[in-house]
Amino acid sequence: MSERLQWIEKDRQYYKFSAYGFLKNLRFFEPFLILFFREKGVSYFEIGVLYAVREILVNIFEIPSGFVADAFGRRRTMAFSLIAYILSFVVFFFSNAYIALIGAMVLYALGDAFRTGTHKAMIYTYIKANGMGHLKGAYYGHTRSWSQTGSAISALIAALLVFYTDSYSTIFLFTLIPYVLDLFLILSYPRWLDGNEHTKGQRPKELFAGMLTALVKSFRQIALMKGMLNQSLYSGYYKALKDYIQPMIVALTIASPFLTSYDEVQRSAFFTGAVYSILYFATSFASKKASFFAGRFSSESAALNFFFSFGAWCAVASAVTFVFSLPLFSILLFFGIYLVENLRKPVGLSYLSSLMDETILAASLSVESQLETLFAVLFSLLVGGLTSLFSLEVALLVTSCVLLVSSFVVHLRDHV
Repeated sequence: MSERLQWIEKDRQYYKFSAYGFLKNLRFFEPFLILFFREKGVSYFEIGVLYAVREILVNIFEIPSGFVADAFGRRRTMAFSLIAYILSFVVFFFSNAYIALIGAMVLYALGDAFRTGTHKAMIYTYIKANGMGHLKGAYYGHTRSWSQTGSAISALIAALLVFYTDSYSTIFLFTLIPYVLDLFLILSYPRWLDGNEHTKGQRPKELFAGMLTALVKSFRQIALMKGMLNQSLYSGYYKALKDYIQPMIVALTIASPFLTSYDEVQRSAFFTGAVYSILYFATSFASKKASFFAGRFSSESAALNFFFSFGAWCAVASAVTFVFSLPLFSILLFFGIYLVENLRKPVGLSYLSSLMDETILAASLSVESQLETLFAVLFSLLVGGLTSLFSLEVALLVTSCVLLVSSFVVHLRDHV
Protein backbone atom coordinates (compact mmCIF):
# COMPACT_ATOMS: atom_id res chain seq x y z
CA MET A 1 0.00 0.00 0.00
CA SER A 2 1.38 3.44 -0.87
CA GLU A 3 2.30 5.87 1.90
CA ARG A 4 -0.43 8.34 1.04
CA LEU A 5 -3.17 5.74 1.67
CA GLN A 6 -1.92 4.48 5.01
CA TRP A 7 -3.55 5.53 8.25
CA ILE A 8 -1.88 8.03 10.55
CA GLU A 9 -2.65 7.56 14.25
CA LYS A 10 -4.08 10.82 15.57
CA ASP A 11 -3.40 10.48 19.29
CA ARG A 12 -3.01 13.19 21.93
CA GLN A 13 0.57 14.01 20.92
CA TYR A 14 -0.44 14.35 17.26
CA TYR A 15 -2.91 17.05 18.29
CA LYS A 16 -0.28 18.70 20.48
CA PHE A 17 2.13 18.84 17.53
CA SER A 18 -0.66 20.28 15.37
CA ALA A 19 -1.73 22.79 18.04
CA TYR A 20 1.88 23.98 18.40
CA GLY A 21 2.08 24.76 14.68
CA PHE A 22 -1.36 26.38 14.68
CA LEU A 23 -0.49 28.70 17.58
CA LYS A 24 3.03 29.42 16.29
CA ASN A 25 1.61 30.68 13.01
CA LEU A 26 -0.84 33.08 14.63
CA ARG A 27 1.66 35.79 13.77
CA PHE A 28 -0.82 38.60 13.23
CA PHE A 29 1.97 40.95 12.15
CA GLU A 30 3.27 38.76 9.32
CA PRO A 31 0.94 39.88 6.48
CA PHE A 32 1.78 43.50 7.32
CA LEU A 33 5.45 43.34 8.31
CA ILE A 34 6.85 45.25 5.33
CA LEU A 35 3.93 47.71 5.52
CA PHE A 36 4.72 48.15 9.25
CA PHE A 37 8.34 48.96 8.40
CA ARG A 38 7.27 51.37 5.67
CA GLU A 39 4.90 53.10 8.11
CA LYS A 40 7.92 53.59 10.39
CA GLY A 41 9.75 55.33 7.51
CA VAL A 42 12.14 52.44 6.81
CA SER A 43 13.44 52.21 3.21
CA TYR A 44 13.44 48.99 1.19
CA PHE A 45 17.22 48.83 1.51
CA GLU A 46 16.95 49.18 5.30
CA ILE A 47 14.27 46.47 5.28
CA GLY A 48 16.70 44.24 3.40
CA VAL A 49 19.31 44.95 6.08
CA LEU A 50 16.83 44.06 8.86
CA TYR A 51 16.05 40.77 7.17
CA ALA A 52 19.76 40.10 6.66
CA VAL A 53 20.53 40.86 10.33
CA ARG A 54 17.88 38.35 11.36
CA GLU A 55 19.15 35.67 9.01
CA ILE A 56 22.85 36.22 9.82
CA LEU A 57 22.17 35.82 13.54
CA VAL A 58 20.08 32.72 12.90
CA ASN A 59 23.00 31.43 10.85
CA ILE A 60 25.41 31.99 13.73
CA PHE A 61 23.26 30.26 16.36
CA GLU A 62 21.62 27.58 14.20
CA ILE A 63 24.04 24.66 14.62
CA PRO A 64 24.94 25.43 18.27
CA SER A 65 21.21 25.48 19.06
CA GLY A 66 20.85 22.03 17.50
CA PHE A 67 23.69 20.66 19.66
CA VAL A 68 22.15 22.26 22.75
CA ALA A 69 18.77 20.71 21.94
CA ASP A 70 20.21 17.24 21.36
CA ALA A 71 22.44 17.44 24.43
CA PHE A 72 20.36 19.17 27.09
CA GLY A 73 16.76 18.73 26.02
CA ARG A 74 14.56 19.87 23.17
CA ARG A 75 11.70 21.13 25.35
CA ARG A 76 13.97 23.55 27.23
CA THR A 77 15.39 24.77 23.95
CA MET A 78 11.91 25.35 22.54
CA ALA A 79 10.86 27.20 25.71
CA PHE A 80 13.84 29.56 25.36
CA SER A 81 12.89 30.12 21.71
CA LEU A 82 9.31 31.10 22.55
CA ILE A 83 10.45 33.49 25.32
CA ALA A 84 12.79 35.22 22.83
CA TYR A 85 9.89 35.61 20.37
CA ILE A 86 7.66 37.09 23.08
CA LEU A 87 10.29 39.67 24.03
CA SER A 88 10.78 40.61 20.36
CA PHE A 89 7.06 41.35 19.92
CA VAL A 90 7.15 43.70 22.92
CA VAL A 91 10.13 45.59 21.47
CA PHE A 92 8.49 45.81 18.03
CA PHE A 93 5.38 47.36 19.60
CA PHE A 94 7.32 50.05 21.46
CA SER A 95 9.92 50.71 18.71
CA ASN A 96 10.20 54.26 17.41
CA ALA A 97 13.75 54.11 16.07
CA TYR A 98 15.61 51.95 13.57
CA ILE A 99 18.02 50.72 16.26
CA ALA A 100 15.04 49.42 18.26
CA LEU A 101 13.84 47.51 15.20
CA ILE A 102 17.29 45.94 14.92
CA GLY A 103 17.07 44.93 18.59
CA ALA A 104 13.67 43.33 17.99
CA MET A 105 15.09 41.46 15.01
CA VAL A 106 17.96 40.16 17.18
CA LEU A 107 15.47 38.67 19.66
CA TYR A 108 13.37 37.28 16.83
CA ALA A 109 16.48 35.68 15.32
CA LEU A 110 17.25 33.93 18.61
CA GLY A 111 13.71 32.58 18.62
CA ASP A 112 14.12 31.28 15.08
CA ALA A 113 17.56 29.78 15.69
CA PHE A 114 16.52 27.74 18.73
CA ARG A 115 13.25 26.62 17.13
CA THR A 116 14.20 25.48 13.62
CA GLY A 117 15.14 21.82 13.54
CA THR A 118 14.32 21.27 17.22
CA HIS A 119 10.57 20.76 16.94
CA LYS A 120 10.97 18.73 13.73
CA ALA A 121 13.42 16.48 15.60
CA MET A 122 10.82 15.88 18.32
CA ILE A 123 8.22 14.97 15.70
CA TYR A 124 10.57 12.51 13.96
CA THR A 125 11.64 10.99 17.29
CA TYR A 126 7.98 10.42 18.15
CA ILE A 127 7.21 8.96 14.71
CA LYS A 128 10.11 6.50 14.92
CA ALA A 129 9.26 5.46 18.49
CA ASN A 130 5.71 4.65 17.43
CA GLY A 131 6.68 2.59 14.37
CA MET A 132 5.56 5.18 11.81
CA GLY A 133 8.94 5.93 10.23
CA HIS A 134 7.63 5.01 6.78
CA LEU A 135 4.95 7.71 7.18
CA LYS A 136 7.21 10.57 8.25
CA GLY A 137 6.50 12.69 5.16
CA ALA A 138 2.73 12.30 5.46
CA TYR A 139 2.76 12.77 9.26
CA TYR A 140 4.83 15.97 9.10
CA GLY A 141 2.71 17.23 6.20
CA HIS A 142 -0.46 16.76 8.25
CA THR A 143 0.90 18.61 11.29
CA ARG A 144 2.34 21.34 9.05
CA SER A 145 -1.07 21.85 7.44
CA TRP A 146 -2.32 23.04 10.83
CA SER A 147 0.43 25.66 10.79
CA GLN A 148 -0.84 26.95 7.47
CA THR A 149 -4.43 26.93 8.75
CA GLY A 150 -3.20 29.06 11.63
CA SER A 151 -1.66 31.48 9.14
CA ALA A 152 -4.93 31.71 7.20
CA ILE A 153 -6.97 32.48 10.31
CA SER A 154 -4.22 34.81 11.52
CA ALA A 155 -4.50 36.86 8.31
CA LEU A 156 -8.24 37.35 8.81
CA ILE A 157 -7.86 38.36 12.47
CA ALA A 158 -4.92 40.66 11.63
CA ALA A 159 -6.94 42.37 8.88
CA LEU A 160 -9.75 43.08 11.35
CA LEU A 161 -7.28 44.39 13.94
CA VAL A 162 -5.61 46.76 11.45
CA PHE A 163 -8.96 47.80 9.95
CA TYR A 164 -10.43 48.82 13.31
CA THR A 165 -7.28 50.18 15.01
CA ASP A 166 -5.96 51.85 11.82
CA SER A 167 -2.45 50.89 12.93
CA TYR A 168 0.06 48.14 12.20
CA SER A 169 1.80 48.26 15.62
CA THR A 170 -1.05 46.92 17.76
CA ILE A 171 -0.98 43.50 16.12
CA PHE A 172 2.33 42.71 17.84
CA LEU A 173 0.62 42.87 21.24
CA PHE A 174 -2.13 40.48 20.17
CA THR A 175 0.52 38.03 18.92
CA LEU A 176 1.72 37.62 22.51
CA ILE A 177 -1.40 35.60 23.41
CA PRO A 178 -0.85 32.52 21.16
CA TYR A 179 2.89 32.50 21.91
CA VAL A 180 2.36 32.40 25.67
CA LEU A 181 -0.11 29.52 25.14
CA ASP A 182 2.47 27.76 22.94
CA LEU A 183 5.07 28.08 25.70
CA PHE A 184 2.87 26.17 28.15
CA LEU A 185 1.98 23.64 25.44
CA ILE A 186 5.65 22.82 24.76
CA LEU A 187 6.28 22.31 28.48
CA SER A 188 3.47 19.74 28.51
CA TYR A 189 5.27 17.49 25.97
CA PRO A 190 6.49 14.13 27.39
CA ARG A 191 10.04 14.32 28.77
CA TRP A 192 11.34 11.47 26.61
CA LEU A 193 10.94 13.69 23.51
CA ASP A 194 13.90 15.69 24.81
CA GLY A 195 15.95 13.06 22.96
CA ASN A 196 18.97 13.33 25.24
CA GLU A 197 18.86 9.94 26.99
CA HIS A 198 22.03 8.86 25.18
CA THR A 199 23.91 11.91 26.49
CA LYS A 200 23.26 11.57 30.23
CA GLY A 201 26.36 11.04 32.36
CA GLN A 202 28.73 12.41 29.72
CA ARG A 203 30.92 15.43 30.30
CA PRO A 204 30.12 18.40 28.00
CA LYS A 205 33.52 18.21 26.24
CA GLU A 206 33.14 14.50 25.44
CA LEU A 207 29.50 14.96 24.54
CA PHE A 208 30.03 17.69 21.96
CA ALA A 209 33.15 16.03 20.54
CA GLY A 210 31.19 12.82 19.92
CA MET A 211 28.24 14.68 18.37
CA LEU A 212 30.55 16.72 16.13
CA THR A 213 32.30 13.55 14.91
CA ALA A 214 28.95 11.94 14.09
CA LEU A 215 27.80 15.11 12.30
CA VAL A 216 30.94 15.34 10.15
CA LYS A 217 30.69 11.65 9.26
CA SER A 218 27.06 12.09 8.29
CA PHE A 219 27.80 15.02 6.00
CA ARG A 220 30.41 13.14 4.01
CA GLN A 221 27.48 11.71 2.06
CA ILE A 222 27.28 13.47 -1.30
CA ALA A 223 23.57 12.67 -1.62
CA LEU A 224 22.85 14.35 1.73
CA MET A 225 24.80 17.50 0.88
CA LYS A 226 23.17 17.80 -2.55
CA GLY A 227 19.76 17.26 -0.98
CA MET A 228 20.44 19.96 1.60
CA LEU A 229 21.42 22.45 -1.08
CA ASN A 230 18.30 21.61 -3.10
CA GLN A 231 16.05 22.03 -0.07
CA SER A 232 17.71 25.09 1.42
CA LEU A 233 18.11 27.12 -1.79
CA TYR A 234 14.41 27.25 -2.53
CA SER A 235 13.45 27.69 1.13
CA GLY A 236 16.04 30.46 1.49
CA TYR A 237 14.53 32.30 -1.46
CA TYR A 238 11.06 31.80 0.03
CA LYS A 239 12.10 33.12 3.45
CA ALA A 240 13.77 36.20 1.95
CA LEU A 241 11.07 37.17 -0.53
CA LYS A 242 7.75 35.81 0.72
CA ASP A 243 6.77 39.14 2.30
CA TYR A 244 7.24 40.99 -0.98
CA ILE A 245 3.75 39.92 -1.96
CA GLN A 246 2.68 42.83 0.28
CA PRO A 247 3.76 45.62 -2.14
CA MET A 248 1.91 43.70 -4.87
CA ILE A 249 -1.22 43.74 -2.71
CA VAL A 250 -0.79 47.48 -2.14
CA ALA A 251 -0.51 48.00 -5.91
CA LEU A 252 -3.73 46.01 -6.37
CA THR A 253 -5.40 48.06 -3.61
CA ILE A 254 -4.49 51.33 -5.34
CA ALA A 255 -5.74 50.07 -8.71
CA SER A 256 -8.99 48.69 -7.29
CA PRO A 257 -12.21 50.77 -7.41
CA PHE A 258 -13.53 49.10 -4.23
CA LEU A 259 -13.72 50.56 -0.70
CA THR A 260 -12.57 54.00 -1.85
CA SER A 261 -14.40 55.66 1.07
CA TYR A 262 -11.84 54.20 3.52
CA ASP A 263 -8.24 55.34 4.02
CA GLU A 264 -5.26 53.50 2.52
CA VAL A 265 -4.37 51.57 5.70
CA GLN A 266 -7.92 50.23 6.07
CA ARG A 267 -8.16 49.34 2.37
CA SER A 268 -4.79 47.56 2.45
CA ALA A 269 -5.95 45.70 5.57
CA PHE A 270 -9.02 44.41 3.76
CA PHE A 271 -7.16 43.31 0.62
CA THR A 272 -4.18 41.90 2.55
CA GLY A 273 -6.41 39.89 4.87
CA ALA A 274 -8.39 38.49 1.96
CA VAL A 275 -5.32 37.55 -0.10
CA TYR A 276 -3.37 36.02 2.79
CA SER A 277 -6.31 34.01 4.14
CA ILE A 278 -6.95 32.48 0.70
CA LEU A 279 -3.22 31.91 0.26
CA TYR A 280 -2.74 30.13 3.57
CA PHE A 281 -5.83 27.96 3.26
CA ALA A 282 -4.36 26.86 -0.09
CA THR A 283 -0.93 26.18 1.45
CA SER A 284 -2.59 24.23 4.28
CA PHE A 285 -4.16 21.95 1.69
CA ALA A 286 -0.84 21.68 -0.18
CA SER A 287 1.07 20.71 2.96
CA LYS A 288 -1.50 18.10 3.97
CA LYS A 289 -1.46 16.57 0.47
CA ALA A 290 2.31 16.87 -0.09
CA SER A 291 2.80 13.13 0.34
CA PHE A 292 -0.02 12.44 -2.12
CA PHE A 293 1.45 14.70 -4.81
CA ALA A 294 4.97 13.37 -4.22
CA GLY A 295 3.53 9.87 -4.74
CA ARG A 296 2.75 10.82 -8.33
CA PHE A 297 6.50 10.81 -9.05
CA SER A 298 8.95 7.93 -9.27
CA SER A 299 10.83 9.09 -6.15
CA GLU A 300 11.04 11.87 -3.58
CA SER A 301 14.05 13.34 -5.39
CA ALA A 302 12.10 13.52 -8.67
CA ALA A 303 9.25 15.29 -6.87
CA LEU A 304 11.66 17.78 -5.29
CA ASN A 305 13.24 18.55 -8.67
CA PHE A 306 9.85 19.20 -10.31
CA PHE A 307 8.55 21.34 -7.45
CA PHE A 308 11.73 23.45 -7.45
CA SER A 309 11.52 24.10 -11.19
CA PHE A 310 7.80 24.90 -11.08
CA GLY A 311 8.23 27.32 -8.17
CA ALA A 312 11.14 29.08 -9.88
CA TRP A 313 9.13 29.60 -13.07
CA CYS A 314 6.22 30.98 -11.01
CA ALA A 315 8.64 33.43 -9.37
CA VAL A 316 9.98 34.66 -12.71
CA ALA A 317 6.49 34.98 -14.22
CA SER A 318 5.23 36.85 -11.13
CA ALA A 319 8.11 39.32 -11.36
CA VAL A 320 7.54 39.87 -15.10
CA THR A 321 3.84 40.68 -14.59
CA PHE A 322 4.78 43.02 -11.72
CA VAL A 323 7.17 44.86 -14.06
CA PHE A 324 4.25 45.38 -16.47
CA SER A 325 1.98 46.65 -13.65
CA LEU A 326 -0.37 43.66 -13.56
CA PRO A 327 -0.61 43.18 -9.78
CA LEU A 328 -3.50 40.68 -9.83
CA PHE A 329 -1.52 38.28 -12.06
CA SER A 330 1.63 38.93 -10.01
CA ILE A 331 -0.19 37.89 -6.83
CA LEU A 332 -1.74 34.77 -8.39
CA LEU A 333 1.65 33.64 -9.73
CA PHE A 334 3.28 34.47 -6.38
CA PHE A 335 0.85 31.98 -4.86
CA GLY A 336 2.82 29.31 -6.72
CA ILE A 337 5.96 30.16 -4.69
CA TYR A 338 4.08 29.58 -1.43
CA LEU A 339 2.35 26.41 -2.63
CA VAL A 340 5.60 24.87 -3.81
CA GLU A 341 7.34 25.62 -0.49
CA ASN A 342 4.59 23.76 1.35
CA LEU A 343 4.68 20.85 -1.07
CA ARG A 344 8.47 20.63 -0.88
CA LYS A 345 8.97 21.04 2.87
CA PRO A 346 7.45 17.72 4.09
CA VAL A 347 8.88 15.79 1.14
CA GLY A 348 12.32 17.38 1.48
CA LEU A 349 12.55 16.73 5.22
CA SER A 350 11.48 13.14 4.69
CA TYR A 351 14.17 12.76 2.01
CA LEU A 352 16.89 14.31 4.20
CA SER A 353 15.95 12.56 7.46
CA SER A 354 16.28 9.19 5.72
CA LEU A 355 19.97 10.04 5.22
CA MET A 356 20.64 11.41 8.72
CA ASP A 357 21.81 9.88 12.00
CA GLU A 358 18.78 9.98 14.34
CA THR A 359 20.88 10.61 17.48
CA ILE A 360 22.02 13.97 16.07
CA LEU A 361 18.82 14.72 14.19
CA ALA A 362 18.22 18.18 15.68
CA ALA A 363 21.81 19.21 14.91
CA SER A 364 21.58 17.82 11.36
CA LEU A 365 18.29 19.56 10.69
CA SER A 366 19.79 22.73 12.14
CA VAL A 367 22.55 22.53 9.52
CA GLU A 368 19.85 22.37 6.83
CA SER A 369 18.09 25.34 8.42
CA GLN A 370 21.40 27.19 8.58
CA LEU A 371 21.89 26.73 4.87
CA GLU A 372 18.37 28.10 4.33
CA THR A 373 19.36 31.08 6.45
CA LEU A 374 22.57 31.65 4.49
CA PHE A 375 20.68 31.73 1.19
CA ALA A 376 17.98 33.92 2.77
CA VAL A 377 20.70 36.44 3.74
CA LEU A 378 22.10 36.47 0.21
CA PHE A 379 18.68 36.85 -1.41
CA SER A 380 17.65 39.55 1.10
CA LEU A 381 20.76 41.63 0.42
CA LEU A 382 20.44 41.08 -3.33
CA VAL A 383 16.83 42.24 -3.52
CA GLY A 384 17.51 45.16 -1.14
CA GLY A 385 20.57 46.32 -3.07
CA LEU A 386 18.94 46.01 -6.51
CA THR A 387 15.87 47.88 -5.27
CA SER A 388 18.01 50.81 -4.13
CA LEU A 389 19.85 50.85 -7.49
CA PHE A 390 16.89 50.23 -9.80
CA SER A 391 13.40 49.35 -8.56
CA LEU A 392 11.59 46.66 -6.59
CA GLU A 393 10.20 45.20 -9.81
CA VAL A 394 13.67 44.78 -11.34
CA ALA A 395 15.04 43.38 -8.07
CA LEU A 396 12.35 40.69 -7.92
CA LEU A 397 12.92 39.76 -11.57
CA VAL A 398 16.71 39.40 -11.26
CA THR A 399 16.48 37.48 -7.97
CA SER A 400 13.88 35.09 -9.42
CA CYS A 401 16.10 34.44 -12.45
CA VAL A 402 18.93 33.52 -10.07
CA LEU A 403 16.59 31.00 -8.42
CA LEU A 404 15.64 29.52 -11.78
CA VAL A 405 19.28 29.02 -12.79
CA SER A 406 19.97 27.45 -9.38
CA SER A 407 17.31 24.80 -9.99
CA PHE A 408 19.55 23.25 -12.66
CA VAL A 409 22.66 23.36 -10.45
CA VAL A 410 21.12 21.45 -7.51
CA HIS A 411 19.19 18.87 -9.53
CA LEU A 412 18.93 15.63 -7.50
CA ARG A 413 19.57 12.06 -8.53
CA ASP A 414 17.94 9.08 -6.84
CA HIS A 415 19.94 7.67 -3.93
CA VAL A 416 20.00 4.03 -2.91
